Amino acid sequence: MTTLDQQLSQLKIIPVIAINRAEDAIPLGKTLVDNGMPCAEITFRTSCAAEAIRLMREEFPDMLIGAGTILTNEQVDQAVEAGVDFIVSPGFNPRTVQYCLDKNVPIVPGVNNPSLVEQAMEMGLTTLKFFPAEPSGGVGMLKALTAVYPVSFMPTGGVSLANVDSYLSIPSVLACGGTWMVPTGLIDEGKWDELGALVKEAVSSL
Repeated sequence: MTTLDQQLSQLKIIPVIAINRAEDAIPLGKTLVDNGMPCAEITFRTSCAAEAIRLMREEFPDMLIGAGTILTNEQVDQAVEAGVDFIVSPGFNPRTVQYCLDKNVPIVPGVNNPSLVEQAMEMGLTTLKFFPAEPSGGVGMLKALTAVYPVSFMPTGGVSLANVDSYLSIPSVLACGGTWMVPTGLIDEGKWDELGALVKEAVSSL
């Protein structure tokens, strides 16, 4: 088991974050750390993602920080320069995967069917994102894949407080990615107490 696998397994829930203002990164990081979730996957869905990662990394050097929704090699470079620990992509792009492998940067690419799992395994990957989890068949589909392939998964997409336990009960699931405890609206409004309560609720559900 790699260091990243161990960290994911210990954390169990990874908050998947779309942040609109880089200056929110530090109070958000503090909210996550103070409430027992010292990790973040900052998605490259917004233009300030790299800067938000840089600020969060500087302020919280021990946090596990990933860059999500990575679609290009250029975004990989931006994320690595900002200080991320790992890369997450929504799909399986062999070019992006190979780029990360060549740079010795951990990548967790998205898969949702047997063929993609096999392509990932062919490139030496054993930790994969199951995405979009619920629309792709949810727990049932994941159990079917697990029965065949010796890989670990991080389900993301439709995972919520209501079903996270069902995913985490599958032995091959290291952690789940979720947005329910970090809604962008609350981040935009700076409602750190409300966010903290959601984060604490998610942690206490484990």
